[in-house]
Amino acid sequence: MGETLNGITVTGGVTFQAAAAGPAAGGLYGWGKNTSGQLGLGDTTNRSLPTQVGALTTWSDVFGPAGGDFGFALATDGTLWSWGQNFAGQLGTNNTADRSSPQQVGALTNWLTVALGGYRGNVLAVKTDGTLWAWGGGIAGQLGLGNTNDYSSPKQVGALTTWSKVSSGGSFVAAIKTDGTLWTWGRNNAGQLGLGNANNYESPKQVGALTTWYAVAAANVSCFAIKTDGTLWAWGLNNLGQLGLGDTTNRSSPVQVGSLTNWSSLGCGRNNTAAIKTDGTLWTWGANWTGQLGDGTTTYRSSPVQVGALTTWSSVGLGANHCHAIKTDGTLWAWGRNQVSQLGLGNTTSYSSPVQVGALTGWLKIAGQYDGSLGIES
Repeated sequence: MGETLNGITVTGGVTFQAAAAGPAAGGLYGWGKNTSGQLGLGDTTNRSLPTQVGALTTWSDVFGPAGGDFGFALATDGTLWSWGQNFAGQLGTNNTADRSSPQQVGALTNWLTVALGGYRGNVLAVKTDGTLWAWGGGIAGQLGLGNTNDYSSPKQVGALTTWSKVSSGGSFVAAIKTDGTLWTWGRNNAGQLGLGNANNYESPKQVGALTTWYAVAAANVSCFAIKTDGTLWAWGLNNLGQLGLGDTTNRSSPVQVGSLTNWSSLGCGRNNTAAIKTDGTLWTWGANWTGQLGDGTTTYRSSPVQVGALTTWSSVGLGANHCHAIKTDGTLWAWGRNQVSQLGLGNTTSYSSPVQVGALTGWLKIAGQYDGSLGIES
C-alpha cells in the first residue's frame, strides 16, 4: 500500500521492515537461528541459507521482532499466521504452546498489518476497518488494554476505527491514527513514550497535539517518527547514541534528528537504526559492535552515517544486531552479526559492509528476528 510523501510515492510496512512497489505476493523464507521454531520450517534446526516455508506463494507481508524468536505473516486473502516462541500467548492461538510451522490466528480475513515486540512477546495489529487489536505479553501495559495481563488471543484496544500504523518496541507501543496524531503506551523508564515524563501507561496517550505524523518505528527502548514534511524525530534511551542526535543524552519528548526533510522510511534493531531517504540513500546510526551499521567499521555512531554511495535502496529489515536491505532491483543484502547464519550467506562470518544474499532479484519483503530473518521472494 503506497502513500505520498514529499511528492513521491513510498511504501512500507508499519514497522518499516518491509517494502515493495505495489501489491505483490510470493514464497516465504526463513534463515538463521531456529531453536524455537521461529523460522516456521516445521523443525528447530538452524539454517544458513534462505529456506522456503512450505510451498505456498500467496504470502503478502512478513513480520519479525528484532528482540524475539517468533514470526507473523499475512496472506493475500487477508488471513494472519504465526509461529515460533509462544511463552506469553503472542502467537494468538489461544494457548502458550510453541509452533514450528505457521498456524492461522482465528478465521478472519481482514488483517492489514502487525507489529511485534519480542522481549515481552506483545503483538499489536490493525485490521482493514481501522480497529486495533492486541495480545501476548502485557507486563508493562504495552497491550493498551488498561491492565498488565497477558492474552493468548486478540483483544480490541478501545472502540476506535481510526488506527493506521503501529510499531512495537521492547515493552512499549507507538501508533498513528488516520488523522495524523501519534499515540504511545506501555513502559516508559527512559522516556520512550515521548510524553515528557517517565510514567508507564496502560492505555494510549497522545504525544503532543500535532496531526502531521506520517511514520513510526519503535526500537527496544527508543522511538523514531517521520512527519509529513519529511523530518525525522527521535526520543527515549540514548546511552549508545541510538537516537542519532549527536550525543548520548536520553530524551523524553520528540527531538528532530538534523534538519533534513527527505526521510522516507526506517527500521530499528536493538540499539541501532537504519533509514532510507527519498533519494534512495541508506543511513544508519547507534551501536555497531559487530558491524551492524554497515559502514565498514565497528565504530558506534551518534549521528546518521551513509552506507556506501548507492541511491537504489528501497527497504530495510533489522534483527537485534544484524540488518538486511532490499534494493530497487530486487536483490537482497546483509551485514552485521552472523554467529548463527542470520545473514543467510551460508557461513557464520560477520560483515561490516553489505554483502549480497544469493543472486535472486525478486525479494519483496524482509523482516528481522533476534538472531534470524524472514523474507518473501516472488
